[in-house]
Amino acid sequence: MHFFWLLFVTVFWTIFFGIITILISPFDFTKGKILHRVVRYWARTIFFSARVKIKIKGLDNLDTQKNYIFAANHSSSLDIPLMLGFIPFWIVPVSKIELKWIPFLGWAMQMAGHIFVDRRDHERAMSSISKTKESLLKTPRSILLFPEGSRTNNGKIQPFKSGGLSLGISTGIPIAPVALIGTFESLGKKSNTFKNKLLTISIGTSIDTKHYEEADRKVLSRLVYKRVKELKNNYSGN
Repeated sequence: MHFFWLLFVTVFWTIFFGIITILISPFDFTKGKILHRVVRYWARTIFFSARVKIKIKGLDNLDTQKNYIFAANHSSSLDIPLMLGFIPFWIVPVSKIELKWIPFLGWAMQMAGHIFVDRRDHERAMSSISKTKESLLKTPRSILLFPEGSRTNNGKIQPFKSGGLSLGISTGIPIAPVALIGTFESLGKKSNTFKNKLLTISIGTSIDTKHYEEADRKVLSRLVYKRVKELKNNYSGN
């Protein structure tokens, strides 16, 4: 019952806020900042309607006057709305290109300036990363990355890929490691059931990328992976 209720509220609010996004997009002269707030309300409304409790730890590790590349583990379809709804920054996710064409959701994401990457084609993926760099330098904002590339099948964090994280090196934007806890147990990749559990966002100390060069991107990806894994393993629930 929980799964079908979550599915219903997700579809309903996606259509509702998607229509709002389409209507106000011609009047958003902030290059997507207003539309981002609509997306935030969309995400929060879904969790509120499903009566899911959310906990955030480590916000004091961040400077609200800065932008970050939020690098998180990816365990569930709940991860993206969780981050977009409860991280208090103007944040744009790097998403797989398949989401771009989903009615209402994909349209809203395009209008809000979300970034899409074709992971099946390496050259196109790298081209998307290059365009993202130019966009970030022109209109500074935070980025959401899932460096694993896809959702885990078993709940364990998979090794991080370096492509997206290299944005930190090329732009100088610090990387904030994030552990998402409880999302896999609530709704895993191959699960058809939803278990209403506490979902936690645990944010670690940011990593200064200005000391890294492009040749160091694999070193950086291993460091970010280590930090995210530590955040998850050391989570006590307090």
